[in-house]
Amino acid sequence: MFEAILKEFGINADAAVKPFGSGLINNTWLISNKGIDFILQRINQNVFKNPADIASNIHLICDHFKNDHPSYLFPCPRKTLTGDQMLFINKEGYFRTFPFIKNSHTTDVVNSSSQAYEAAKQFGRFTNLLSGFPVNRLKITIPDFHNLSLRYSQFETAIKQGDKKRIKEAATSINFLKQQHEIASIGEKISKDIAFKKRVTHHDSKISNVLFDENDFGLCVIDLDTVMPGYFISDFGDMMRTYLSPVSEEEKDLTKIEIRDEYFKAIADGYLSEMGNELSSIEKEHLVYAGKFMTYMQALRFLTDYLNNDVYYGSKYEGHNFIRANNQVALLKKIIEKEKILQRLT
Repeated sequence: MFEAILKEFGINADAAVKPFGSGLINNTWLISNKGIDFILQRINQNVFKNPADIASNIHLICDHFKNDHPSYLFPCPRKTLTGDQMLFINKEGYFRTFPFIKNSHTTDVVNSSSQAYEAAKQFGRFTNLLSGFPVNRLKITIPDFHNLSLRYSQFETAIKQGDKKRIKEAATSINFLKQQHEIASIGEKISKDIAFKKRVTHHDSKISNVLFDENDFGLCVIDLDTVMPGYFISDFGDMMRTYLSPVSEEEKDLTKIEIRDEYFKAIADGYLSEMGNELSSIEKEHLVYAGKFMTYMQALRFLTDYLNNDVYYGSKYEGHNFIRANNQVALLKKIIEKEKILQRLT
């Protein structure tokens, strides 16, 4: 398979191929060819139903950076010998290649507040440099991806139609999430408020989607499959959700979940260093809300899946999604407890 793929991209068929990275969605390999390295990916069509939409978005963004910000490091895809953005192989799927940036690395865990600052700066810079881009030209690669009202509606349906035993078991978490419905109501108001601007938004701002140099300075953001029109709260909020606590959403010991104030300040300072002049005053007032928004949504999604017997995320052990949901509930409680303190840090 690899020999045919590499040939179509004009890469030596004898190039070395090995699995690369820790991504859970697409398959990724590192291609080493006579001192020049590439990243090869197969698109997961179970998640991304229309790979051509992804290719279109990335192509438009590449052209924008080349024309308007040529000094910005952006690894544009390598075209096939016939000039296509992706290669389709029957029964194998869609493939694409990117140049591998030498002396760069990614990380799966935020190891310091300075690293959080650098990551936030890169996500802010990405959106800021695309402020002049006509956002309505972008395709929606995952419909309703961060539609909190829809996620709450799905949660309500699961409470009515889900597994009765699990619904009873999760009663405390269900009641808490119901009590926080105002978070969804505010999100609905934001979607109708012209003071909140739709921008080119990454929508997956975890730390592993930032390239760092040898000195841990941010270089650029990667993995643009979820880039769509959206609100800043998606990127800023998911950085809060995934950077603030020293443990991940997989942690079973909820006593380990905490909010590290210095990490929040690092995220805010890094993001605003690029987006400070781009965000409206009311948007800046909703920085902490962004963390509540994304954490609440993820808690709803995990618990909804648990009540529906693990049909979306799957489960590696009994109660896996219930653990994940309670983890996010605990994180949301911590953010709410510290909301005023965090607000003063912005």
